[in-house]
Amino acid sequence: MTRLSVNINKIATLRNSRGGNNPDLVQVAKDCERFGAQGITVHPRPDERHIRYADVFDLKKNVTTEFNIEGNCQEQKFIDLVLANKPEQVTLVPDVLGQITSNHGWDTITNQEYLKYMIAVFKNAGIRVSIFVDPIAEMVEAAATTGTDRIELYTEAYAHNYQANREAAIEPYVQAAEVAQKAGLGINAGHDLDLQNLKYFAQNIPGLAEVSIGHALISDALYYGLENTIQMYLRQLAV
Repeated sequence: MTRLSVNINKIATLRNSRGGNNPDLVQVAKDCERFGAQGITVHPRPDERHIRYADVFDLKKNVTTEFNIEGNCQEQKFIDLVLANKPEQVTLVPDVLGQITSNHGWDTITNQEYLKYMIAVFKNAGIRVSIFVDPIAEMVEAAATTGTDRIELYTEAYAHNYQANREAAIEPYVQAAEVAQKAGLGINAGHDLDLQNLKYFAQNIPGLAEVSIGHALISDALYYGLENTIQMYLRQLAV
């Protein structure tokens, strides 16, 4: 079954809006695990507008499932943070400074040599590496020669087009996943996956190992409660 990693950035955003430590980010992470999540994801950014760098150290001491740190490896501060904490997985995302949210994958052809170098840095530290890619066969093929362990398919386009034509929306992702499987890459996915579109995605993407979901899951938790919401997402993945 595909694993669910809960991105807790939005919990940090809520905490930061008032100062103090309510909600308690570490306790939320523990509760997510207790409620069935198989991983915790954070995406610290240089301005620390949600996840603070200090949070990562606190979470590393407490997370007992898979800890996944996402971020831009073009920032030395991020590289140092990951190497200091040695999570089970680092996901490399080509963000730019001040970006609200991730909105594209790596150009694995243009950035081939850079990615080879950076991926080796993390793998030499014993950290599994995943890189954020668009569902383009050529980019997946080039990802396979960087040394990465996995790719994370950027699913915003799928989510955006799901209601209009889900078959057409998912087709590029199926093709990309098939290329990844042939190349021996693990497959993760994330961005705008929710209770409406997640099951169909999981049913149709071969070899899907993990999804990372934050905004939609935390938004749903406002209505359904965190424990119930995590269980609802897990049921979507039980295909």
